[in-house]
Amino acid sequence: SGKRALRNLCLGYLGEIGLSALAARQFKDADNMTDSMAALSVLANLDCPERQPALDAFYARWKDEPLVVDKWLSVQATSRLASTLARVRELLGHPAFDVRVPNRVYALIRAFASNHVRFHAATGEGYSFLADQTIALDALNPQVAARMARAFDRWKRFDDGRKSHARRQLERIRDTKGLSKDVGEIVAKALA
Repeated sequence: SGKRALRNLCLGYLGEIGLSALAARQFKDADNMTDSMAALSVLANLDCPERQPALDAFYARWKDEPLVVDKWLSVQATSRLASTLARVRELLGHPAFDVRVPNRVYALIRAFASNHVRFHAATGEGYSFLADQTIALDALNPQVAARMARAFDRWKRFDDGRKSHARRQLERIRDTKGLSKDVGEIVAKALA
């Protein structure tokens, strides 16, 4: 397991300089989930021809295993690629995603909110997306929506531009008609 961990760490470093062929080969030849996920994680962060076929093959193989599908959603939601938010929006409509299943919401939406590069985009679009999802989830499952809203907890530590975007989205959530007590408390505390 130590050799595997070292090999996958090295693969990650090599992925950072764009060596997608090694990750694609490891993905294809993997005989265990650790190596397969390590390669898929590298490919998910590269804009390369091997990326989408690997994601498709992984899903085709594991689509009947809910915990593995959660990993598949998360690896895409945490990608540093500029197209990540667009991909997350696409995945909201994918057969693998069900907004009524909390683990799916955590795997996709909360994973995106933990994506320091794309969630905190200077444009504020990540914050807007999360606010939209929090408001929509509040009508279905206020507890899950409240957990999503917690991604805004540290907004006051951001630079002025990001603070402005985050505050605007928190206020939009706060001002939503019929907002649950669960989400209302989280947002009020964040804005205090």
